[in-house]
Amino acid sequence: MKEEEYRRLTYDLTVSVARTLAKLNPAMTFIYVSGAGTDSTERGRLIWARVKGRTENALLQMRFKAVYLFRPAYIQPLYGARTKTAWYGTFYAVVKPFYPLLKMLSPNYVTTTECVGRAMLNVTKRGFPNPVLENRDINVMCAKNSK
Repeated sequence: MKEEEYRRLTYDLTVSVARTLAKLNPAMTFIYVSGAGTDSTERGRLIWARVKGRTENALLQMRFKAVYLFRPAYIQPLYGARTKTAWYGTFYAVVKPFYPLLKMLSPNYVTTTECVGRAMLNVTKRGFPNPVLENRDINVMCAKNSK
């Protein structure tokens, strides 16, 4: 995807929706799923990292009760979750049997769709000391008792 199209879908759309939500309900918590390696300086070499960094920076300036930026690394899809990108689907199918090994060897760089969802709920309920949650933070918040 060319940078202009990626920016339109990632930055423009997200920021537009967030601005509308902030006007309608500034007391809400907004969670944005970005990604490991996002570039908050907006000056990096990778297009996706710059655009995601710009998006995160814009969201942090908005008047919400709280904004949290989730930066997961590898996410193992569970419970029938499927990607729309064909080669991702192939990649996930190949990696799936190795997920337990990946989790054991690199626990700070792998998570699951379930864990990301649980972490979102826990962060919304409990808050988090930092607006940016890296993969290890997501896993910690996933493990918190939801009560």
